[in-house]
Amino acid sequence: MSNARATFLSRRGILAAGGALGLGAALTACGSDDKDSGSADGAGTGKSGPWTFKDDRGTTVKLDQVPTSIVAFTGVAAALYDYGVQVKGVFGPTTTKDGKADVQAGDMDVSKVTVLGNAWGKLNVEKYAALAPEVLITTTFDDAGTLWSVPEESKDKIAKLAPSVAISVFDRQLTKPLQRMWELAESLGADLTAAKTVQAKKDFEAAAERLRKAAKARPEIKVLAGSASPDLFYVSGTNLSVDLEYFKALGVNFVEPPESAKKATGGWFESLSWENVDKYPADVIIMDDRSSTIQPADITEGTWKKLPAVKAGQVISRSPEPILSYDKCTPLLTNLAEAIEKAKKVS
Repeated sequence: MSNARATFLSRRGILAAGGALGLGAALTACGSDDKDSGSADGAGTGKSGPWTFKDDRGTTVKLDQVPTSIVAFTGVAAALYDYGVQVKGVFGPTTTKDGKADVQAGDMDVSKVTVLGNAWGKLNVEKYAALAPEVLITTTFDDAGTLWSVPEESKDKIAKLAPSVAISVFDRQLTKPLQRMWELAESLGADLTAAKTVQAKKDFEAAAERLRKAAKARPEIKVLAGSASPDLFYVSGTNLSVDLEYFKALGVNFVEPPESAKKATGGWFESLSWENVDKYPADVIIMDDRSSTIQPADITEGTWKKLPAVKAGQVISRSPEPILSYDKCTPLLTNLAEAIEKAKKVS
């Protein structure tokens, strides 16, 4: 949830962060650390050839051919899919109990990928090996470069099977990992001049400007970022989370738990009992949309239902692990802008 020095938390606590604690030391990918930039020969052409990519750990992966047997964390696979790059296997929340695509799977056809583990921290090593992976791609949520959702107990075996690439989503604004995913997709053969892709980026920029204007016009509107579990309600601070840091930079007025209250979580969030869920007045609440958390419609706590923002219907979803494509991040900006524009002052 923060860096390698962070206190280990329960999985429930990790889910609330809008980011999370790396559960062990960073895996070292195959390849060399050098000055090469993230690019590939014939990038964006879809042609085969030598492939080189320098990730956000400073690790450079070099392969004789542009990889086609790719395994990725579900959210990363969903972002690559938006750019036309298909992966073979995924690990992380992919399908719901009824077999439909999890929110983190985006628009992927989940029936066309091999699911190596349908939950955070699950990756079947035998199935992974059977895919003959050429590269594993995921994110990292700490400054140690820990590979997100790669199981601590089997990380060494996994590291021996294929090199890894990590895109950092730790302590930076959303636009930076979006750009890095764009560069990664291009290196893997994505056509970033495609009309749909070009338009998606323009739409993102327009949505960002809309949110900036909404925040400037309504500075009195307080926004709280929350997440729900059976026993606790979590209030996220803006520091460290890529989405919240960016929204704040655009001018959004967020509720900020004091540093002392976030100390036990490495600075990510404050844990509240449901009896104290009204500790921070807010006009708009943005709630963690991941399937491993309780969604607003399913919260039965009376203290929640009495919150002014809840009573006013001013609760929207938030994606603490955003799918890093412009297409998927645009609605996050648009929905928040609309919520602020229409919000009644209830705090």
